[in-house]
Amino acid sequence: MITDVEAATPALCRLQLGSELRQLRLAAGLKGTQVVKKLIWSPSKLSRLEAGENSSVETPDVMALCEIYGADPETRARLQGYAGVTKTKKDWWLTPEYRPVIRPGFKAYLDLEATAAVLQNYEAEFVPGLLQTEAYVHAIYQADGALPTEDLDRLVAVRTTRQEVLHRSDTPLKFTAIINEAVLRRRVGGATIMREQLTHIVNVAESRPNVRVQIVPFRAGVHPGMSGSFFVLHFSERFALKPMVYMENLTDAVVKRSDSAVERYVDAFSELQALAPGPQESLSMIKEAIKEH
Repeated sequence: MITDVEAATPALCRLQLGSELRQLRLAAGLKGTQVVKKLIWSPSKLSRLEAGENSSVETPDVMALCEIYGADPETRARLQGYAGVTKTKKDWWLTPEYRPVIRPGFKAYLDLEATAAVLQNYEAEFVPGLLQTEAYVHAIYQADGALPTEDLDRLVAVRTTRQEVLHRSDTPLKFTAIINEAVLRRRVGGATIMREQLTHIVNVAESRPNVRVQIVPFRAGVHPGMSGSFFVLHFSERFALKPMVYMENLTDAVVKRSDSAVERYVDAFSELQALAPGPQESLSMIKEAIKEH
C-alpha cells in the first residue's frame, strides 16, 4: 500500500491500483468476464487496468469497479487518489520528448523498472541497458540504419535516463546483471567503444554497492539462459505487487505475472548465479576482455 499517494510516481500508482483492483475482484468472487459484462466494457479494458498498462486511469472507471466489488470508503478514497496521480503527473518516458520512440511493451517495462526494488537481468547478446554507454547505444541503433538522427538521439537519451534508478537518493535499485561471455567478445561499434563500454561496467560494479555483475563463461556449457535474455523484477513489501518477469524480442515484449512462470525464471536466475564465477573473478574476466579489444 502506498502511504503517501501525492508523492508517489504515476508508474507506481498505476501498478498498485491495478493490483488492488484485481485483489478486490477476486475477493468478491467475480471473473473478469462478469465484470466487463456488467459495465459493458471490452475484456481488454479491464485486463489493461488490472495490469497497470494504461498511461492514465479515469476516476469514474475506478469508482464503478469499487461499487461492483463493494469496496469500503477508505479503499475507494485511496484508489481514487491513485487514479488522480495518473491524470495529473507524467513519468519522464511518457513526455512528448520520449514517447514517440518508446514501444508499448517497453513502456510497460519502464513502469516496472522505475518501481522495482530489486532487478535481476540475464543478458545473452547485449550489455545490460542499465550499464550501457551512450556510444554503445549509438552503435547498436546505427547498425539498424532505419532511424532518423532525432529518433536515435531520443533512444540514447532514454537508455541513459533509465540509469538514474541506480542512483536514486532514497532507495537505489539493487541490480544484479548476469552476462553471457559472448557479450564481452562481440565488438559493437569498434574496439574503442568496446573498451570504454567494458571499462564502464567495471567502474560501476566497483563503485556502487547496489550493482553486482557476473559473467557466464563459455566453459559453463549448457545453462538456463540459453533460451534468451530476461528480467526478474521484485518490489518492496510495502506494495501489493508480486515479482514479475519481462522479456522482449524484435517484434514483441511480454510481462509474465503468473506465479508458476515467475518461479521458473527466479529459479533459472539462481542457477545462473551459481554457475557464474563470483563478482571479483567476473570483473577480472571483463578486464581481460578489455585488453583483447
